[in-house]
Amino acid sequence: MEPMKIMLVDDEERFLSTTKKLLLKKGLEVLTAASGPEALELLRTHNIHVVILDVKMPGMDGMETLKAIKHTYPLVEVIMLTGHATVESAIDGLKSGAMDYLMKPADMEDLIGKAEEAFEKRQRIEERIRMAQMRKTMKSPREILKEEV
Repeated sequence: MEPMKIMLVDDEERFLSTTKKLLLKKGLEVLTAASGPEALELLRTHNIHVVILDVKMPGMDGMETLKAIKHTYPLVEVIMLTGHATVESAIDGLKSGAMDYLMKPADMEDLIGKAEEAFEKRQRIEERIRMAQMRKTMKSPREILKEEV
């Protein structure tokens, strides 16, 4: 099983560098992006499992980025992160496919715990997809018997 790959997306450089260092110390593989477009480019070129995404960013905000991620990379799990949480933005994010929502400043153990939950969810979905593909390619006993006649 491959290790979890996380991408942090936030326009605050200090948050990105500090959080990345803390996650690296925990043995996690971490990429960072300072904008929505940069995050989408990294997703295009890397197999990222979980995205920790800030809601408030200039230009392409977190909600737009979330929708683009889920449209193009539906298996990528996204956790929204904000210092400006409202009930409406939390509901919008969850309706748009975010797995969860965390308030800034997020406790590092909470963030890691949510990322691990998201990674496990993705692994379960990938396993179901593999099983469905296997069933599709395997022949039933009836089909095998028909071939022998």
